[in-house]
Amino acid sequence: MTTPLPHPELEAQDIEMFRPMHWLALAWRDMERCPTAGVTHGLMLALVGGGLFWFARHDFWWIAAMLSVCMIVAPLLATGLYDISRRLERNEEAHLIDAFRIWTCGDKRLIKFGALLALASATWLFTSAALVHWMLPATVHTPTDFLRLVVLQQNLGLFELWVLMSALIAAPMFASTVVTIPLLMDHPTLTLWQAVLTSWRVVSQNPFAMACWAALLCLFTALGIGSAFLGLLAVVPMLGHASWHAYRDLVAYDPAAH
Repeated sequence: MTTPLPHPELEAQDIEMFRPMHWLALAWRDMERCPTAGVTHGLMLALVGGGLFWFARHDFWWIAAMLSVCMIVAPLLATGLYDISRRLERNEEAHLIDAFRIWTCGDKRLIKFGALLALASATWLFTSAALVHWMLPATVHTPTDFLRLVVLQQNLGLFELWVLMSALIAAPMFASTVVTIPLLMDHPTLTLWQAVLTSWRVVSQNPFAMACWAALLCLFTALGIGSAFLGLLAVVPMLGHASWHAYRDLVAYDPAAH
């Protein structure tokens, strides 16, 4: 089995720590230029997330599963927004139908990447359940049970360990996804592993800026979900367009490199 090698024509770029704020500003410009596509993406995720939450509102583990599903759907759904931003930066016309074409392109690399996201999300879900059931004498059924028995427990240990475990799973997942999907869309001959490796190089080269970006992603996602999912109408297109501009800043393509 051969070890994946970085693509010789792709180079990770150094950026300043607060550069992600510039990506958000560019995202708002794209949203203004093509609002229909952004609102449609946000509405779709809000309906899916809100529907799943309503169905699972009395069972904590179903809510956790819903969050896992959103972790899978959101990056793949954003491919349509990436294409919109790509067209806008080329001064081309961009319409909602263009996003639909990306979703139905049948790119096997994106399908494989979606499967990897599903595996990572399932790992977090089952590991969380195993940890809680192993360390608690009582069983967690409802969100109130989790809040009372895990978050608000008097003795230190379980909640902190659960947060640490979640971070250990989320960190490599984040590093693997920062620029992977835009890379795959922009370079049809690039392999999945080359894209993932480039994403890891970007994160390792800009740890503080990527920590800032990860914090912004978590903050706006929490605001979107915490507003009864209505905030996702703006949060989804904003973060989707911003992720494309992040890719443009973080990865340089030099066809004359070799």
